[in-house]
Amino acid sequence: MYNTEHKPYFSEELLRWYEINKRDLPWRRHRDPYYIWVSEIMLQQTRVDTVIPYFHRFIEHFPTIQALADAPEDDVLKCWEGLGYYSRARNLQAAARQVTELYEGVMPSGKEEVSGLKGIGPYTSGAIRSIAFNIPAAAVDGNVMRVLSRFFLIEEDIMKVKTRTKMEDLVLTLVPEGRASDFTQGLMELGALICTPKSPKCLVCPVMEHCSARLEGKEESLPIKTKAKPPRREDRLTAIVEGTGVHAGKILIRKRPSTGLLAGMWELPHVLVDSGEVPPGSLSESEAMNHLSEALLIEGVPVTPNSYVMNTEHIFSHIHWHMGVYRCTWQDAPITGLQAAESAAAYETGIEHFRWIEVEDMERYAFPNVFIRILNAYFSL
Repeated sequence: MYNTEHKPYFSEELLRWYEINKRDLPWRRHRDPYYIWVSEIMLQQTRVDTVIPYFHRFIEHFPTIQALADAPEDDVLKCWEGLGYYSRARNLQAAARQVTELYEGVMPSGKEEVSGLKGIGPYTSGAIRSIAFNIPAAAVDGNVMRVLSRFFLIEEDIMKVKTRTKMEDLVLTLVPEGRASDFTQGLMELGALICTPKSPKCLVCPVMEHCSARLEGKEESLPIKTKAKPPRREDRLTAIVEGTGVHAGKILIRKRPSTGLLAGMWELPHVLVDSGEVPPGSLSESEAMNHLSEALLIEGVPVTPNSYVMNTEHIFSHIHWHMGVYRCTWQDAPITGLQAAESAAAYETGIEHFRWIEVEDMERYAFPNVFIRILNAYFSL
């Protein structure tokens, strides 16, 4: 059983410290539930300093829940461009539409109602309800679990559901009456600024005196956390397809499917190299270009690869893309094979999921970061 002797001390000192040291963040200047909701979604797996300009831009474009609900999805994704984890943006808009339909555009405060919104899990629900509505609710994320593990000497794996549940129950016993909003933010702030993952700043910590981990010399070894599996490697070949004829000076992009990884985003055509047939990274430049040409032709994109451009990488939570990028030319000559010929003709006339673009057109389409890097490098050549 963890040490619970100093609960009142912890809560009182944390609030005293937060009142003096809290950062001036745009979503803290009021308690608009919508602003707090947007900020919490953006802050998932993203640093505060990175989020601030995105938050301002997002609120400028979609100042209300109704405005977000009514916006075209492409506009929302474009505004989110650069933050990554684009399913967060799609879920945010889907939830805004739920709020509009079910609650007349007013963010609910009830646990079941908030938790029932798309993309809102236990942490985000607790954060919105406690910060915006000052309701005692547990918002337990990595920062909070680290603080609690150290102060109360909780030597259990924080990746396990039962440990998180225990900490949620503990938080509810710590919230001072009428101070849920400040307490939740103070706990988050302590984990972000003082009780950091590495080299915690114990000497300036407001609850240092009774921190069990510090007293036992375990502040560096807590929390206990099982390591996640490393993302699997995928080798991909990417084509910068340069147009000819009426499309001269433009390049070809395509839209990803409406579900799955990077759903609805725009990208350069690229193909997976089957690691079961070809060892990762073993293709020569000529072999890679041949493979790219053949694979894209099967998809109905007839190109002639001309030269190597660059290598780049992109890491998702579960996949690590290793990407070779090649400059290609669209083939105007007739292509053998009915499927390829029909697809090529369709792409030339511009079906929905393909576009020919120039550099200025990048402002109109939402691209994942890896393709922004590639396109910026190409257009700067």
